[in-house]
Amino acid sequence: MAVRWRILLLLFFARVGLGLQFQTLGSVSNNLIEVFGLDYTEIGTLIGLFMLPGLFLAIPAGLSGRYFSDRVLGGGGLILLALGGLLSGLAQDSMFVGLGRLVSGAGFLFSTLYFTKMTADWFAGKEIATAMSILVMSWPFGIAIGQIGHEWLAETVGWRWAFLTASSYCAIGGLTVLSLYRPPVEASVTRRDQPAIGLSRQELGLTLIAAAAWGLFNAAYVIYLSFSPLVLEERGVGTVVAATIISVGSWVMIISGAACGQLADRSGRPGIVLTICMIGAMAALLLLGSEGNALVSSLLFGLVGMAPAGIIMALAGEAMRPDRRAFGMGIFFTGYYAIMTVGPPIAGWIYDRSGNVFDPIILSIVLFGSVILANGMFRLMKRHEKMVRV
Repeated sequence: MAVRWRILLLLFFARVGLGLQFQTLGSVSNNLIEVFGLDYTEIGTLIGLFMLPGLFLAIPAGLSGRYFSDRVLGGGGLILLALGGLLSGLAQDSMFVGLGRLVSGAGFLFSTLYFTKMTADWFAGKEIATAMSILVMSWPFGIAIGQIGHEWLAETVGWRWAFLTASSYCAIGGLTVLSLYRPPVEASVTRRDQPAIGLSRQELGLTLIAAAAWGLFNAAYVIYLSFSPLVLEERGVGTVVAATIISVGSWVMIISGAACGQLADRSGRPGIVLTICMIGAMAALLLLGSEGNALVSSLLFGLVGMAPAGIIMALAGEAMRPDRRAFGMGIFFTGYYAIMTVGPPIAGWIYDRSGNVFDPIILSIVLFGSVILANGMFRLMKRHEKMVRV
Protein backbone atom coordinates (compact mmCIF):
# COMPACT_ATOMS: atom_id res chain seq x y z
CA MET A 1 0.00 0.00 0.00
CA ALA A 2 1.36 3.42 -0.99
CA VAL A 3 2.39 5.67 1.88
CA ARG A 4 -0.29 8.25 1.09
CA TRP A 5 -3.03 5.63 1.52
CA ARG A 6 -1.60 4.55 4.87
CA ILE A 7 -1.58 8.17 5.97
CA LEU A 8 -5.19 8.54 4.83
CA LEU A 9 -6.13 5.44 6.83
CA LEU A 10 -4.51 6.95 9.93
CA LEU A 11 -6.37 10.25 9.43
CA PHE A 12 -9.65 8.44 8.78
CA PHE A 13 -9.69 6.47 12.02
CA ALA A 14 -8.48 9.43 14.08
CA ARG A 15 -11.14 11.67 12.53
CA VAL A 16 -13.90 9.21 13.46
CA GLY A 17 -13.67 10.83 16.89
CA LEU A 18 -15.06 14.09 15.48
CA GLY A 19 -18.35 12.50 14.51
CA LEU A 20 -18.46 10.41 17.67
CA GLN A 21 -18.06 13.49 19.89
CA PHE A 22 -20.44 15.64 17.85
CA GLN A 23 -23.25 13.07 18.00
CA THR A 24 -23.23 12.92 21.80
CA LEU A 25 -25.57 15.90 22.21
CA GLY A 26 -28.09 14.76 19.63
CA SER A 27 -28.20 11.25 21.09
CA VAL A 28 -28.75 12.33 24.69
CA SER A 29 -30.95 15.35 23.95
CA ASN A 30 -34.03 13.77 25.54
CA ASN A 31 -32.03 13.07 28.69
CA LEU A 32 -30.84 16.68 28.85
CA ILE A 33 -34.39 17.95 28.33
CA GLU A 34 -35.52 15.83 31.26
CA VAL A 35 -32.56 16.58 33.56
CA PHE A 36 -32.07 20.29 32.85
CA GLY A 37 -35.56 21.29 31.65
CA LEU A 38 -34.48 22.44 28.18
CA ASP A 39 -36.61 22.99 25.08
CA TYR A 40 -35.70 22.11 21.48
CA THR A 41 -34.49 25.62 20.66
CA GLU A 42 -31.98 25.28 23.52
CA ILE A 43 -31.01 21.79 22.36
CA GLY A 44 -30.46 23.18 18.87
CA THR A 45 -28.34 25.95 20.37
CA LEU A 46 -26.19 23.42 22.26
CA ILE A 47 -25.73 21.49 19.02
CA GLY A 48 -24.81 24.72 17.22
CA LEU A 49 -22.33 25.72 19.95
CA PHE A 50 -20.10 22.95 18.66
CA MET A 51 -19.66 25.00 15.49
CA LEU A 52 -19.51 28.48 17.03
CA PRO A 53 -15.71 28.59 17.70
CA GLY A 54 -15.13 28.20 13.98
CA LEU A 55 -16.61 31.64 13.33
CA PHE A 56 -13.87 33.27 15.38
CA LEU A 57 -10.98 30.82 15.26
CA ALA A 58 -10.91 29.53 11.67
CA ILE A 59 -8.67 32.29 10.29
CA PRO A 60 -6.35 32.31 13.35
CA ALA A 61 -6.22 28.50 13.06
CA GLY A 62 -5.14 28.84 9.44
CA LEU A 63 -2.48 31.38 10.39
CA SER A 64 -1.20 29.14 13.17
CA GLY A 65 0.15 26.85 10.45
CA ARG A 66 2.98 29.39 10.11
CA TYR A 67 4.22 28.51 13.58
CA PHE A 68 3.21 24.91 14.28
CA SER A 69 3.21 21.70 12.26
CA ASP A 70 0.07 20.15 10.80
CA ARG A 71 0.68 17.13 13.02
CA VAL A 72 0.63 19.20 16.23
CA LEU A 73 -2.40 21.24 15.21
CA GLY A 74 -4.44 18.29 13.95
CA GLY A 75 -3.57 15.95 16.82
CA GLY A 76 -3.90 18.73 19.38
CA GLY A 77 -7.39 19.44 18.08
CA LEU A 78 -8.43 15.90 18.98
CA ILE A 79 -7.07 16.38 22.50
CA LEU A 80 -9.25 19.51 22.81
CA LEU A 81 -12.23 17.47 21.62
CA ALA A 82 -11.53 15.00 24.40
CA LEU A 83 -11.30 17.74 27.04
CA GLY A 84 -14.54 19.36 25.89
CA GLY A 85 -16.40 16.08 26.00
CA LEU A 86 -15.04 15.42 29.48
CA LEU A 87 -16.33 18.81 30.64
CA SER A 88 -19.81 18.17 29.19
CA GLY A 89 -19.91 14.68 30.63
CA LEU A 90 -19.15 15.92 34.15
CA ALA A 91 -21.43 19.00 33.93
CA GLN A 92 -23.98 19.66 36.65
CA ASP A 93 -26.00 22.18 34.64
CA SER A 94 -26.63 23.04 31.00
CA MET A 95 -24.21 25.99 31.06
CA PHE A 96 -21.27 23.66 31.56
CA VAL A 97 -22.59 21.28 28.93
CA GLY A 98 -22.50 24.26 26.56
CA LEU A 99 -19.00 25.24 27.71
CA GLY A 100 -17.82 21.73 26.97
CA ARG A 101 -19.38 21.94 23.52
CA LEU A 102 -17.45 25.16 22.87
CA VAL A 103 -14.14 23.57 23.88
CA SER A 104 -14.91 20.52 21.74
CA GLY A 105 -15.87 22.83 18.89
CA ALA A 106 -12.47 24.53 19.03
CA GLY A 107 -10.80 21.13 18.80
CA PHE A 108 -13.12 20.14 15.98
CA LEU A 109 -12.06 23.22 14.04
CA PHE A 110 -8.33 22.56 14.27
CA SER A 111 -8.66 18.85 13.51
CA THR A 112 -11.03 19.39 10.59
CA LEU A 113 -8.95 22.17 9.05
CA TYR A 114 -5.59 20.42 9.31
CA PHE A 115 -6.82 16.91 8.49
CA THR A 116 -8.28 18.40 5.32
CA LYS A 117 -5.01 20.17 4.56
CA MET A 118 -2.97 17.02 5.27
CA THR A 119 -5.10 15.05 2.82
CA ALA A 120 -4.89 17.78 0.18
CA ASP A 121 -1.09 17.87 0.61
CA TRP A 122 -0.79 14.10 0.12
CA PHE A 123 -3.29 13.76 -2.74
CA ALA A 124 -3.11 17.05 -4.67
CA GLY A 125 -3.33 16.21 -8.38
CA LYS A 126 -3.95 12.51 -7.78
CA GLU A 127 -7.32 11.01 -6.83
CA ILE A 128 -8.21 14.04 -4.72
CA ALA A 129 -12.01 13.52 -4.86
CA THR A 130 -11.58 9.87 -3.85
CA ALA A 131 -9.26 10.75 -0.97
CA MET A 132 -11.50 13.55 0.27
CA SER A 133 -14.52 11.25 0.02
CA ILE A 134 -12.82 8.66 2.20
CA LEU A 135 -11.66 11.30 4.70
CA VAL A 136 -15.05 12.97 5.14
CA MET A 137 -16.79 9.61 5.48
CA SER A 138 -15.04 9.26 8.84
CA TRP A 139 -17.52 11.88 10.09
CA PRO A 140 -20.71 9.86 9.36
CA PHE A 141 -18.89 6.70 10.48
CA GLY A 142 -18.33 8.27 13.90
CA ILE A 143 -21.89 9.57 13.92
CA ALA A 144 -23.29 6.15 13.01
CA ILE A 145 -21.41 4.54 15.89
CA GLY A 146 -22.68 7.28 18.17
CA GLN A 147 -26.29 6.99 17.03
CA ILE A 148 -26.43 3.44 18.32
CA GLY A 149 -23.71 3.43 20.97
CA HIS A 150 -24.62 6.69 22.71
CA GLU A 151 -28.31 5.75 22.88
CA TRP A 152 -27.38 2.40 24.41
CA LEU A 153 -25.00 3.98 26.91
CA ALA A 154 -27.59 6.59 27.92
CA GLU A 155 -30.22 3.92 28.57
CA THR A 156 -27.96 1.44 30.35
CA VAL A 157 -25.36 3.41 32.35
CA GLY A 158 -26.41 7.06 31.97
CA TRP A 159 -26.10 9.93 29.50
CA ARG A 160 -22.74 11.13 30.85
CA TRP A 161 -21.01 8.01 29.51
CA ALA A 162 -21.78 9.03 25.93
CA PHE A 163 -19.52 12.07 26.37
CA LEU A 164 -16.87 10.21 28.34
CA THR A 165 -16.60 7.34 25.85
CA ALA A 166 -16.32 9.72 22.89
CA SER A 167 -13.64 11.68 24.77
CA SER A 168 -11.58 8.54 25.32
CA TYR A 169 -11.62 7.77 21.59
CA CYS A 170 -10.61 11.34 20.71
CA ALA A 171 -7.72 11.28 23.17
CA ILE A 172 -6.39 8.02 21.73
CA GLY A 173 -6.78 9.35 18.17
CA GLY A 174 -4.97 12.57 19.01
CA LEU A 175 -2.02 10.77 20.57
CA THR A 176 -1.84 8.43 17.56
CA VAL A 177 -1.67 11.33 15.09
CA LEU A 178 0.95 13.11 17.19
CA SER A 179 3.03 9.93 17.23
CA LEU A 180 2.69 8.59 13.67
CA TYR A 181 1.75 11.32 11.16
CA ARG A 182 4.42 12.72 8.83
CA PRO A 183 4.00 15.17 5.91
CA PRO A 184 4.82 14.36 2.27
CA VAL A 185 8.33 15.23 1.11
CA GLU A 186 7.09 18.13 -1.04
CA ALA A 187 5.28 19.70 1.91
CA SER A 188 8.37 19.32 4.08
CA VAL A 189 10.43 21.17 1.49
CA THR A 190 7.96 24.00 0.94
CA ARG A 191 7.54 24.43 4.67
CA ARG A 192 10.97 26.01 4.87
CA ASP A 193 9.23 29.14 3.58
CA GLN A 194 6.38 30.65 5.55
CA PRO A 195 2.96 29.77 4.07
CA ALA A 196 1.52 32.70 2.12
CA ILE A 197 -1.20 34.91 3.58
CA GLY A 198 -4.08 36.28 1.54
CA LEU A 199 -6.12 35.16 -1.45
CA SER A 200 -6.72 36.75 -4.82
CA ARG A 201 -10.21 38.07 -5.51
CA GLN A 202 -10.93 35.01 -7.64
CA GLU A 203 -9.64 32.61 -4.98
CA LEU A 204 -11.64 34.37 -2.29
CA GLY A 205 -14.85 34.13 -4.30
CA LEU A 206 -14.31 30.46 -5.06
CA THR A 207 -13.40 29.69 -1.45
CA LEU A 208 -16.54 31.39 -0.09
CA ILE A 209 -18.80 29.58 -2.56
CA ALA A 210 -17.14 26.26 -1.70
CA ALA A 211 -17.64 27.06 2.00
CA ALA A 212 -21.33 27.81 1.37
CA ALA A 213 -21.80 24.49 -0.43
CA TRP A 214 -20.09 22.54 2.36
CA GLY A 215 -21.93 24.42 5.10
CA LEU A 216 -25.37 23.98 3.51
CA PHE A 217 -24.71 20.29 2.91
CA ASN A 218 -23.60 19.63 6.48
CA ALA A 219 -26.29 21.80 8.09
CA ALA A 220 -28.91 19.80 6.20
CA TYR A 221 -27.29 16.55 7.37
CA VAL A 222 -27.09 17.63 11.03
CA ILE A 223 -30.73 18.77 11.06
CA TYR A 224 -31.70 15.43 9.53
CA LEU A 225 -29.74 13.54 12.20
CA SER A 226 -31.29 15.58 15.00
CA PHE A 227 -34.94 15.46 13.95
CA SER A 228 -35.50 12.37 11.78
CA PRO A 229 -35.45 10.01 14.81
CA LEU A 230 -38.15 12.21 16.37
CA VAL A 231 -40.26 11.77 13.23
CA LEU A 232 -40.17 8.01 13.79
CA GLU A 233 -40.68 8.24 17.54
CA GLU A 234 -43.83 10.29 16.93
CA ARG A 235 -45.15 7.30 14.98
CA GLY A 236 -44.57 5.00 17.95
CA VAL A 237 -41.11 3.66 17.08
CA GLY A 238 -38.87 3.09 20.12
CA THR A 239 -35.96 5.44 20.74
CA VAL A 240 -33.16 2.93 20.12
CA VAL A 241 -34.95 1.40 17.11
CA ALA A 242 -35.50 4.86 15.58
CA ALA A 243 -31.83 5.72 16.06
CA THR A 244 -30.82 2.40 14.52
CA ILE A 245 -32.99 2.91 11.42
CA ILE A 246 -31.66 6.43 10.85
CA SER A 247 -28.08 5.26 11.44
CA VAL A 248 -28.37 2.86 8.47
CA GLY A 249 -27.90 5.82 6.15
CA SER A 250 -24.73 6.87 7.96
CA TRP A 251 -23.33 3.33 7.70
CA VAL A 252 -23.94 2.87 3.98
CA MET A 253 -22.66 6.33 3.04
CA ILE A 254 -19.21 5.24 4.18
CA ILE A 255 -19.09 2.95 1.15
CA SER A 256 -21.13 5.08 -1.24
CA GLY A 257 -19.02 8.16 -0.50
CA ALA A 258 -15.78 6.51 -1.61
CA ALA A 259 -17.51 5.07 -4.70
CA CYS A 260 -18.93 8.48 -5.56
CA GLY A 261 -15.47 10.05 -5.32
CA GLN A 262 -14.11 7.43 -7.70
CA LEU A 263 -16.97 8.08 -10.12
CA ALA A 264 -16.30 11.81 -10.05
CA ASP A 265 -12.54 11.35 -10.59
CA ARG A 266 -12.96 8.90 -13.48
CA SER A 267 -15.89 10.58 -15.23
CA GLY A 268 -14.56 14.11 -14.94
CA ARG A 269 -18.16 15.30 -14.37
CA PRO A 270 -18.39 15.97 -10.63
CA GLY A 271 -21.09 18.61 -11.07
CA ILE A 272 -23.51 16.20 -12.71
CA VAL A 273 -22.80 13.52 -10.09
CA LEU A 274 -23.40 16.05 -7.32
CA THR A 275 -26.70 17.25 -8.78
CA ILE A 276 -28.08 13.73 -9.12
CA CYS A 277 -27.09 12.94 -5.55
CA MET A 278 -28.69 16.08 -4.12
CA ILE A 279 -31.94 15.25 -5.91
CA GLY A 280 -31.67 11.81 -4.30
CA ALA A 281 -31.20 13.41 -0.87
CA MET A 282 -34.32 15.53 -1.26
CA ALA A 283 -36.32 12.54 -2.48
CA ALA A 284 -35.16 10.47 0.51
CA LEU A 285 -36.29 13.10 2.99
CA LEU A 286 -39.67 13.46 1.29
CA LEU A 287 -40.00 9.69 1.53
CA LEU A 288 -39.35 9.91 5.28
CA GLY A 289 -42.58 11.89 5.54
CA SER A 290 -44.66 8.92 4.40
CA GLU A 291 -45.31 6.19 6.96
CA GLY A 292 -43.74 2.78 6.46
CA ASN A 293 -40.83 3.97 4.32
CA ALA A 294 -38.30 4.89 7.00
CA LEU A 295 -35.75 2.18 6.18
CA VAL A 296 -36.00 2.76 2.43
CA SER A 297 -35.61 6.50 3.04
CA SER A 298 -32.52 5.94 5.19
CA LEU A 299 -30.93 3.65 2.61
CA LEU A 300 -31.59 6.07 -0.25
CA PHE A 301 -30.25 8.94 1.82
CA GLY A 302 -27.01 7.11 2.59
CA LEU A 303 -26.46 5.45 -0.79
CA VAL A 304 -27.19 8.53 -2.91
CA GLY A 305 -27.94 11.65 -0.89
CA MET A 306 -24.77 11.84 1.21
CA ALA A 307 -22.44 10.20 -1.30
CA PRO A 308 -21.00 13.43 -2.83
CA ALA A 309 -19.48 14.76 0.42
CA GLY A 310 -15.95 14.33 -0.94
CA ILE A 311 -16.86 16.09 -4.19
CA ILE A 312 -18.02 19.12 -2.24
CA MET A 313 -15.00 19.12 0.06
CA ALA A 314 -12.69 18.84 -2.96
CA LEU A 315 -13.98 22.26 -4.07
CA ALA A 316 -11.84 23.78 -1.34
CA GLY A 317 -8.72 22.23 -2.86
CA GLU A 318 -9.65 23.63 -6.28
CA ALA A 319 -10.33 27.11 -4.95
CA MET A 320 -6.81 28.11 -3.86
CA ARG A 321 -3.14 27.68 -4.64
CA PRO A 322 -1.19 25.13 -2.52
CA ASP A 323 1.02 27.75 -0.83
CA ARG A 324 -2.10 29.57 0.38
CA ARG A 325 -3.93 26.46 1.51
CA ALA A 326 -3.55 26.87 5.29
CA PHE A 327 -4.78 30.48 5.23
CA GLY A 328 -7.44 29.71 2.62
CA MET A 329 -8.78 26.84 4.70
CA GLY A 330 -9.26 29.34 7.50
CA ILE A 331 -11.50 31.43 5.22
CA PHE A 332 -13.26 28.29 4.00
CA PHE A 333 -14.10 27.07 7.48
CA THR A 334 -15.20 30.52 8.66
CA GLY A 335 -17.95 30.46 6.03
CA TYR A 336 -18.74 26.84 6.78
CA TYR A 337 -19.08 27.46 10.51
CA ALA A 338 -21.24 30.54 9.99
CA ILE A 339 -23.85 28.33 8.33
CA MET A 340 -23.41 25.39 10.69
CA THR A 341 -23.77 27.56 13.80
CA VAL A 342 -27.19 28.95 12.86
CA GLY A 343 -28.68 25.90 11.14
CA PRO A 344 -29.61 23.69 14.14
CA PRO A 345 -31.03 26.56 16.27
CA ILE A 346 -33.22 27.66 13.35
CA ALA A 347 -34.46 24.09 12.95
CA GLY A 348 -35.19 23.84 16.69
CA TRP A 349 -36.99 27.18 16.62
CA ILE A 350 -39.14 26.01 13.69
CA TYR A 351 -40.12 22.87 15.60
CA ASP A 352 -40.89 24.76 18.82
CA ARG A 353 -43.11 27.22 16.96
CA SER A 354 -44.96 24.82 14.65
CA GLY A 355 -45.10 21.70 16.80
CA ASN A 356 -44.68 19.68 13.60
CA VAL A 357 -41.58 17.50 13.83
CA PHE A 358 -41.34 17.17 10.04
CA ASP A 359 -40.93 20.94 9.47
CA PRO A 360 -37.17 20.89 10.27
CA ILE A 361 -36.84 18.09 7.70
CA ILE A 362 -38.39 20.43 5.10
CA LEU A 363 -35.65 22.93 5.98
CA SER A 364 -33.08 20.20 5.24
CA ILE A 365 -34.65 19.61 1.84
CA VAL A 366 -34.32 23.31 1.01
CA LEU A 367 -30.68 23.33 2.12
CA PHE A 368 -29.80 20.29 -0.02
CA GLY A 369 -31.37 22.01 -3.03
CA SER A 370 -29.25 25.09 -2.32
CA VAL A 371 -26.08 22.99 -2.60
CA ILE A 372 -26.86 22.46 -6.29
CA LEU A 373 -27.02 26.23 -6.80
CA ALA A 374 -23.76 26.83 -4.93
CA ASN A 375 -21.94 24.17 -6.97
CA GLY A 376 -23.27 25.70 -10.18
CA MET A 377 -21.93 29.11 -9.16
CA PHE A 378 -18.53 27.58 -8.37
CA ARG A 379 -18.29 25.90 -11.77
CA LEU A 380 -19.31 29.09 -13.58
CA MET A 381 -16.62 31.07 -11.76
CA LYS A 382 -13.98 28.40 -12.51
CA ARG A 383 -14.98 28.45 -16.18
CA HIS A 384 -14.63 32.23 -16.22
CA GLU A 385 -11.21 31.92 -14.58
CA LYS A 386 -9.99 29.60 -17.35
CA MET A 387 -11.33 31.94 -20.05
CA VAL A 388 -9.51 34.91 -18.50
CA ARG A 389 -6.22 32.96 -18.38
CA VAL A 390 -6.59 31.99 -22.04
